[in-house]
Amino acid sequence: MHCFLKAPAGLRGLAATLVLFVSVALPAAHAQAPQVPEIAARSYLLLDVTANQILAAKDIDSPVEPASLTKLMTEYLVFDALKSKKITLTQTFGVSPRAWKMPGSRMFIDPKMQVPVEDLIKGMIVQSGNDATMALAEGVGGTAEHFVELMNQQAKALGMNSTSYKNPEGLTEAGHTTTARDLSILSTRLMSDFPDYIGYSAIKKYRYPGTPATNDTNRNTLLFRDPTVDGLKTGHTNAAGYCMIATARREFPNLGTAGKAGERRLLAIVLGASSDSARANETQKLLNWGYTAFEAVKLFDAGQAVVTPAVWKGKDAVVKLGRPEAIVVAVTAGTASKLKTQVARPEPLVAPFKKGQLVGSLKIMNGDDPVPMAEVPLMALASVEEAGIIGRAWDSIRLWIK
Repeated sequence: MHCFLKAPAGLRGLAATLVLFVSVALPAAHAQAPQVPEIAARSYLLLDVTANQILAAKDIDSPVEPASLTKLMTEYLVFDALKSKKITLTQTFGVSPRAWKMPGSRMFIDPKMQVPVEDLIKGMIVQSGNDATMALAEGVGGTAEHFVELMNQQAKALGMNSTSYKNPEGLTEAGHTTTARDLSILSTRLMSDFPDYIGYSAIKKYRYPGTPATNDTNRNTLLFRDPTVDGLKTGHTNAAGYCMIATARREFPNLGTAGKAGERRLLAIVLGASSDSARANETQKLLNWGYTAFEAVKLFDAGQAVVTPAVWKGKDAVVKLGRPEAIVVAVTAGTASKLKTQVARPEPLVAPFKKGQLVGSLKIMNGDDPVPMAEVPLMALASVEEAGIIGRAWDSIRLWIK
């Protein structure tokens, strides 16, 4: 059964924020899509995190070397160990000779030191220290080799099916590859799964006492250039080129609740740029374009019923279908009034239903385009218990007659 709805009149043309969980992230529009600016990079991806929709993309499934973007997965496992209380921020890790001798970017720690986990995290993220990364990998995984096994297991668990890790830091090694799409999965999960720790990515300057004072600046130059940027990581090797994953959150009128401003988050991934300045410029270009070329439209508030269909054989007459978070979609600027929605659900709906149970979906259409821009799973917002014997018997008769 299909039910057709139009976007609420009061929301047409308005931008909004919060999260839309789309079954498959798709380009934001099938018609009248704005022209993507020329991006000088091997591959790139711009994701509207708020709406979970890809706004621009080039070769996002082509294998690439991730360089120090590898450290995002090391972060994920370290943050997970912190969240599960396997380790603490104040706990210290030793520095093995292997960690001490790591080439490339360094935090400049040595085997005489016992370094707190929090400082190692800052050394890995802010300074992109390969020595700090190796110390964390050995501290959490026991050995670097076992930690790499955990990295690959986590990649598969997150759905990063085109990623293969060979080391925790990102130095060039045969078979150490990923894709822009997989990096977007990792980045968004890193932010959503570890809100208490992701703030380390926004630190502009840090150095460990006793290490060179000149080695204190985050390589993400957009943190210094754009106050709305708050992460995530840069990377560079000769094979990978200059790479950057940057995320920004900007406030817009009527993006929140009760007419208040709210935040809209975008994530830009630029891989294989020609220089440090080029990766920053191209990433900034993508972010600015995404915010101006597209608007976010909130179709339904968090916990608001999208549809309230009748229920058979239940203690309640209806079931409310919606999402626990607001339903938001990204559309070409100026086209919000063309949005239409279509609910697809089983018929008849027979109790019982558990809260959170998936029951149908909301398809969001761009005008009369038959191809949905996005499809959002709908769930029962409250449980509906099964009716008693008499109630079930009566509805069975009614259904038979119907």
